Amino acid sequence: MLISLTVGKVDAGVAVLLTQDKRLIEFPSILLPPNISSGSIVDITVARNFSSEQKSEASFNALQDAIYSSFGETEPAVPVLRCRNATQTSVVLEWDPIEHATADVLALSLFRNGQKAGNIPRPTVMQSTKISGLAVDTEYTFYLVLRTSAGIFSSEKLVVRTHKMTDLSGITVTAGYLPAPLKESLERAVERIGAKIADSVRIDTTHFITTEGRGIAWEKAVEMNIPVVRPEWIEGCASAGRIVGVRQYYLDADPKLRTIVSNPIPLKPQPEQPKEAPLPSPPATNGNGHASQQPVPPTPPAKDAQPEESSEEEDEEEDAKSAIQEEQKVRVEDREQHKVALRPTKPVSESEDKEGESDGESGSMTPGGASFQNVEL
Repeated sequence: MLISLTVGKVDAGVAVLLTQDKRLIEFPSILLPPNISSGSIVDITVARNFSSEQKSEASFNALQDAIYSSFGETEPAVPVLRCRNATQTSVVLEWDPIEHATADVLALSLFRNGQKAGNIPRPTVMQSTKISGLAVDTEYTFYLVLRTSAGIFSSEKLVVRTHKMTDLSGITVTAGYLPAPLKESLERAVERIGAKIADSVRIDTTHFITTEGRGIAWEKAVEMNIPVVRPEWIEGCASAGRIVGVRQYYLDADPKLRTIVSNPIPLKPQPEQPKEAPLPSPPATNGNGHASQQPVPPTPPAKDAQPEESSEEEDEEEDAKSAIQEEQKVRVEDREQHKVALRPTKPVSESEDKEGESDGESGSMTPGGASFQNVEL
């Protein structure tokens, strides 16, 4: 395709070209023929280069494949968390090597019960950690969170329960300098309580057993803050059936304090003796030595003496009846002493009749006009 353009203005870098329909086109002056000035007419041929397009497209696709094969085929893997050992107050966790592909590792964090416990130092090198200060016989949940330049990846949750005081399976000991017979007895005692023996001092070593503080293993145990105790500590745990304190079994501890704890034997309950009824108190006396006239309250009868209560009630009823009869006799005697004499007959007036009616309501009239009182017996 041939196009004729008129040069309108030529500058150092850009030339202004005019089309036949008076449109302006900025064109690099370096591509124009030399000695071009305003008013010159130039012919430009425009054509599409298919071969060059194919070569450029092939080169671009090859570059994309190289980038994908280097950075897109693999991605960071999810961490895999495991429990290596658990004791009464500590847990040892371990995981597989971190696979971060071509991404950069930013941080590896450990979470406990949903809260961040801390970051793992040197995450591409470290593969285990120990968490101490836990509660006895308590359940905990752990998981790892890996942060990389390619994204965030979390491990599955791991549920771990610390041991009871009577569970000795979490004890892992490392033997130091020990005589041959003492070392053999230590192995038998460890096997008897269900504990483990490690050949070297590791992160899951709970106690270092020795009789002398020397050697490379002893130095490493001291550096890792592992308790260094004597072999009698294992015997103390076996005798007590539970984990015991280590303070009395240090190398410099007093041997008198290393007592073997035995399980207490429950005592048989003794039969209860029947309680005796209290004796009645003696009557109170006054200053002259005579018994006081104040009535003494009777002692309450025992719960089992039901027949005595019934007999006492019958006696009280008989005493009450006899007292009523005596009182009636006394009233009869008094009335006999105050007998009313018979009076002679007189003419009765109206006032006397009224008085006789009022006074002698209970009396009776005799045929001679006399009256007498009825005495009720």
